[in-house]
Amino acid sequence: MTPGATFFDERGKRATKITIGCSSPTPPSYSCNGQGVGINYGQIANNLPSPARVAVLLRSLNITRVKLYDADPNVLTSFSNSQVDFMIGLGNEFLQNMSADPTKAQSWIQQRLQPHIAKTRITSIVVGNEIFKTNDRVLIASLLPAMKAVYSALTDLGLEKQVTVTSAHSLDMLQTSYPPSSGSFKEEFIQFLQPILDFHSQIKSPFLINAYPFFAYKDSPKEIPLEYVLFQPNKGMVDPNTNLHYDNMLFAQVDALYAAIKALGHTDVEVRISETGWPSKGDESEIGASPENAALYNGNLLKLVQERKGTPGKQSVPIDVYVFALFNENLKPGPTSERNYGLFYPDGKPVYNVGLQGYLPDIIYSSSASIIKTLNLWRAVMGLAVAGLIALDMGVKMRMPL
Repeated sequence: MTPGATFFDERGKRATKITIGCSSPTPPSYSCNGQGVGINYGQIANNLPSPARVAVLLRSLNITRVKLYDADPNVLTSFSNSQVDFMIGLGNEFLQNMSADPTKAQSWIQQRLQPHIAKTRITSIVVGNEIFKTNDRVLIASLLPAMKAVYSALTDLGLEKQVTVTSAHSLDMLQTSYPPSSGSFKEEFIQFLQPILDFHSQIKSPFLINAYPFFAYKDSPKEIPLEYVLFQPNKGMVDPNTNLHYDNMLFAQVDALYAAIKALGHTDVEVRISETGWPSKGDESEIGASPENAALYNGNLLKLVQERKGTPGKQSVPIDVYVFALFNENLKPGPTSERNYGLFYPDGKPVYNVGLQGYLPDIIYSSSASIIKTLNLWRAVMGLAVAGLIALDMGVKMRMPL
């Protein structure tokens, strides 16, 4: 069936079937024992489907891990009683106040997390995003105290084992990334990173990195083989210090970060990829941005995740990835590529084929009878919880077990 084709079920009701290069009637699972692939659900747009409809889409795709950039109550409520694990974001704008006054962290937890934690699976709070990239010394110095304040607030509620505390970083913090075994942090950041890594080790939380081989290729397309960044067959490179062979840039970037962390005395902090992706469209200067390359990058990455591959330096640790992003976001500032990282258009149609298959419900508002039939259909297809979410989305006042 072609992507986005309309089909009619046995009851004659209409729905949209989204086929993304997967002919199997049952979509493969891309989540293994809490690890595998997740999706970044950004919302810098004015044309996205409601969270209730997104809940149906993600369940049909068998994606059970979602990363938010805030703690949107509409999203968290829409995913209540689902099997989706959420990483929620605590924005950079909160850090200085929390650093100066830890009770601000308590208030944030009480307002943003506590109302949802009983029904929605919130597993992590990402405190700040790419703080070191700002080069704001006050903000950078605020990160660790804010992380500690959030952890303390969780501990007071007995939630510190259920909800981990971490932060997401950009690869810009590395001074050296080649060869991977020589990875090192920028000297000016070490005074901040050393205690942050000590804290990660203490509370056993992962170090998150936003890694984009696209940026490296865009800046040096004549020096970097396209196949190397798209996980395609290529001769790769051998690290002269370890003799480890690398056939893709993402794994080399992750191992460079492991080397930088080891140089600061830690081999007990796991690296996870909080963002990676490839744009399907870009400005003229953004060489490599195309739907074909995006499909290769994300499609091949999903295969590696499904095979539970580890990097050459950490072969026993399957890569843990959150793909960026679920939807194209039309209000994101910056170059054209920033608005074109999505796997889906806002209307639910796939941007390109990556080997997944999903369903986005068409909401019908014409009559109460039609609504009830629609809900019954989605009960049968997706289960009681999702039907209940659609009922909430449609404004239906009815008793429905969730």
